[in-house]
Amino acid sequence: MAISPELPRARTRTRAALVAALIAVFAAVAAPFAAPAHADDTIGISARPAGTDGNPDGRTRFSYHVDPGQTLQDAFLVANTGTATQDFTVVGTDAYNDDEGEFSLLATAEQPTGIGAWVLFENGSNRIQFALAPGESRVLPFTIALPPEATPGDHIGGLVASVVTPGEQVNLDRRVATRVYARVSGQLQPRLSISGLDASYSGDWWNLFSGTVTVRYTVENPGNIALAANLTAGVNTWFGIPAAPTSTGTIEEVLPGNSASYEFDVPGVAQWGYLGPYLRLSPFVDETDPASQLPVAPVSRDTFLLAMPWLVVIAFAVGVLVFLGLRWRRRRDEARAEAWMEYTRNEAIAQARRDAELVGAGGSRQAGDG
Repeated sequence: MAISPELPRARTRTRAALVAALIAVFAAVAAPFAAPAHADDTIGISARPAGTDGNPDGRTRFSYHVDPGQTLQDAFLVANTGTATQDFTVVGTDAYNDDEGEFSLLATAEQPTGIGAWVLFENGSNRIQFALAPGESRVLPFTIALPPEATPGDHIGGLVASVVTPGEQVNLDRRVATRVYARVSGQLQPRLSISGLDASYSGDWWNLFSGTVTVRYTVENPGNIALAANLTAGVNTWFGIPAAPTSTGTIEEVLPGNSASYEFDVPGVAQWGYLGPYLRLSPFVDETDPASQLPVAPVSRDTFLLAMPWLVVIAFAVGVLVFLGLRWRRRRDEARAEAWMEYTRNEAIAQARRDAELVGAGGSRQAGDG
């Protein structure tokens, strides 16, 4: 069963009404998409990495291995694939994990403080604006100027091509982005951790075998390398015996300093009384370049919860009550029998005394008559 992640959260971003209807598409090769700007016009954006000749070079992201203080040069190809002239804003920005753990980029109007601020276009800024006619494209040379104090590890952001379409109530910001990864040399610390692990059990009290364990947890990245992870999860019971089949899944890339919260269900868990849900993460660098791969230690965590077999408990309680009732009745009957035996013994003794007295009294009368 594949686990569907849904469980502190990535930093929350304040969005104004301008981006209330924001549609962000992150793609290596940006596919055009259409929406009516006027009655017969469509909006289309294409944006991708470009080579030294200004043509697309097949890259799906900008990825660099750099040193503090180093300056890089590259190019970004932006095209208008729609049917109307459009005003473009291209901006270098920062990435983060949103509340659902998804890779996200800052809103177009928001100012970056990380790698997005290191991007410089030909105008000397990390954002540039221009207009493109239908079918027209533009190659944007840019530099990434790392500060001398750039910390080791992954610095992640994106280049965003944005077209804002005025609406009746809100403006629609259509965006196409390419991710930017810069790994700065130094002491690399690839690490994930699990926090906030919590589990609960739900099921019908009268059905011992149809319960569901719900597990909630948070994956944090306290290191300086962006990491995804393969997840193995399950539920054990007494003596480590599995209470349900093992489940597997994948945690999407968690960026350094970010976290994401997830939740999943394990069905078909019987009411064994004691249950021990567990998680095991096997982190990895989500990058095909062998030079970017790093060994990362797995991390595990477990918890426990009670899943009382109420049908068994009720049956046991009834059995105990019946046993105690029968025992009380037996003791009461034994006490009554012993009391009756004691009464009959006392009556027999009393009768024997009365008979002896009668015999004695008869003998005395016979002696007096003589």
